[in-house]
Amino acid sequence: MTDKVTRKHLHIYTDGSCLGNPGPGGWAALLHYKGHKKMLVGNASDTTNNRMELTAVIQALETLTASCEVDLYTDSKYVMDGAQKWMINWKAKGWMRSKNEAVKNVDLWQALDQVLAKHLVHWHWVKGHSGHPENEAVDEAARNQAELLR
Repeated sequence: MTDKVTRKHLHIYTDGSCLGNPGPGGWAALLHYKGHKKMLVGNASDTTNNRMELTAVIQALETLTASCEVDLYTDSKYVMDGAQKWMINWKAKGWMRSKNEAVKNVDLWQALDQVLAKHLVHWHWVKGHSGHPENEAVDEAARNQAELLR
């Protein structure tokens, strides 16, 4: 007999922004659970768009206090492909890429790997700037966070 794990099921929408690359950046994550919404935001003074995209996902998942089932929506193919396709090989090679190059943003990929182990995440790609309401909301919030550092 197997015990079915009952997990909270929520939706998370994430985005990162950078004014210049590198430059001041911001990230945002919108959490939806049973009709409740919570926006998380943050920024960094000297960063890249990819670091902000990763940070948004990590911060959102780290906020969850219990193991959850998550539908995660991102407009970042970098984050989604990295989590679903590339990370397993990077880990097997000691966080190295082909041609013996170190993985860029390895600190964030390792943090993402740790937090993903706690949750059941279903990845969804959303085309950026296409009118998707939640994606537009996190895009604006992330951009506003980056603007605070200009």
